[in-house]
Amino acid sequence: MLKTGSEIFIECLLREKVEVLFGIPGGSVIPIFDKIYDAVSEANSKIRFVLTRHEQGAGHMADGYARSTGKVGVCIATSGPGAANLTTALATAHMDSIPLVAFTGQVATSLIGNDAFQEADTTGITRSVTKHNFLVKDVKELAKTIREAFYIAKTGRPGPVLVDIPVDIQRAECEFIWPEKIEIRSYNPVYEGHIGQIKKAADLINLSKQPLLYVGGGVISSNSSSELLSIAEKIHTPVTTTLMAIGSFPPDHPLNIFMPGMHGNYAANLSFQNCDLIIAIGARFDDRVTGKLSAFAPKAKIIHIDIDPTSISKNVSVDVPVVGDAKKILTELIKHLKKKNNRDWLKKISEWQRVNPFTYKKDNKLRPQYVIEKISEITKGEAIVVTEVGQNQMWSAQFYKPKFPRHFLSSGGLGTMGYGFPAAIGAKIANPKKTVIDIAGDGSIQMNIQELATAVLNNINVKIVILDNACLGMVRQWQELFYKRRYSAVCLTKPNGCLASDASAKRPTWMVPDFVKLAESYGAIGIRVSKKEDVENTLIKALKIDRVVVMDFIVEEEENVLPMVPAGKALDEIITSLA
Repeated sequence: MLKTGSEIFIECLLREKVEVLFGIPGGSVIPIFDKIYDAVSEANSKIRFVLTRHEQGAGHMADGYARSTGKVGVCIATSGPGAANLTTALATAHMDSIPLVAFTGQVATSLIGNDAFQEADTTGITRSVTKHNFLVKDVKELAKTIREAFYIAKTGRPGPVLVDIPVDIQRAECEFIWPEKIEIRSYNPVYEGHIGQIKKAADLINLSKQPLLYVGGGVISSNSSSELLSIAEKIHTPVTTTLMAIGSFPPDHPLNIFMPGMHGNYAANLSFQNCDLIIAIGARFDDRVTGKLSAFAPKAKIIHIDIDPTSISKNVSVDVPVVGDAKKILTELIKHLKKKNNRDWLKKISEWQRVNPFTYKKDNKLRPQYVIEKISEITKGEAIVVTEVGQNQMWSAQFYKPKFPRHFLSSGGLGTMGYGFPAAIGAKIANPKKTVIDIAGDGSIQMNIQELATAVLNNINVKIVILDNACLGMVRQWQELFYKRRYSAVCLTKPNGCLASDASAKRPTWMVPDFVKLAESYGAIGIRVSKKEDVENTLIKALKIDRVVVMDFIVEEEENVLPMVPAGKALDEIITSLA
């Protein structure tokens, strides 16, 4: 029986067990959307379509769905501007190794290269921000291409894959053939670690006196949190988790020394500078973690476990590389490790932690850290927290303590403002019984705030916490610390920016926007809080409401994220206080 390309598209999604598709229609995908109409209208439909208000929002929703489940997120857009609008979301997923398949429409094959209406070189534009991409030129190749796209997205080091489908291919017919097995000659991820390398790693660990487990997002991708815990306890070694790995190790465990890097924990940073061995698992030695490379971990040998061989020795030379899946490698590694007791090393780290923990000034002012502490306390760390980017992101990483993996979602590598809210929508759809909270700044929330319509109309009842400091907070912090408080284009309540002399001036009584009125205009609930004593009750009340709730917390304008390692400085040149 012959099927059109659009019918093949739907059949492939069903075969891949896709539960939800995010996107926006347009001229070059109308044939596909005609079949989506049939698919979602069936009485026992196995697929849901969510109409977003921007293609970037669709991409981030697919991303949030993927991060919170480990499944492949799926989105769709039309050609030209629709496809171009997906680029930021694809780059976000690419940098953070998130499995995502994006479908875009394209002008008819006969028009490609002729500057047709809404034509863009989508595969050219997205090549550098995807793991792989395809342009389908023959309907007979469509099913195989989609099958390969999902396979590539979820295997090896996960990542986004784009499939560009011209409109005439969507209409063309052929026999549907589903390839049960996929083999790509040039793509063969390695999962089993080399036993010789694993034994070399074990020998270094057994001999070390001051080892450090440095854990990245690969531990979450490979579902190896339990193996990590077993190894940490067997060798009695401190664990530092990157932004991407938050939630992979129990927050209340005595071996957890939390996030390292530019705004990382003082004890974690000094541990890098004083350890004799780094055991890196699924981490990529990002510049925000290492600080000044020439001064990074001067006393340490390095073991690097990663499924992506190109990530090993890319930024930092390593002594023992082990390529493969973290779960499989850790399972084998633990067999060769001796039980250790690093009492003196842990005592030293404990003292660093005692002297400079994550903290802030405790007074009667409404400080953003207090809001996040209360969220962590009230939810018991069991909510899925999604962040925007900037100060709100770093405070969340410092003060929210998730109990489980996939419960802290954030744009790490690309640092995408506007990521959090749509990603929270995707996470809530994937986890309808979970509390999902987007922690945002008043700058970043406005970058995709149109998705309030998506959330309200689909009863996707996420909670939005805005830490409202009337400015682009992280840029303002840098201007304060390194540019003599010359606040250029960071103040959000003044049309021409603010001068240093205006820094302590009271905020105007009018607000642009008024987030409470804006929420209400979309059909959500809006609440404003300006007093510290109202924070706890507001959060408790909002979390009980089965609707979308926007909470606008008016926090201190010049609150800074500390500790901080200035750009270009070593990890032990960390600023812990501005007093």
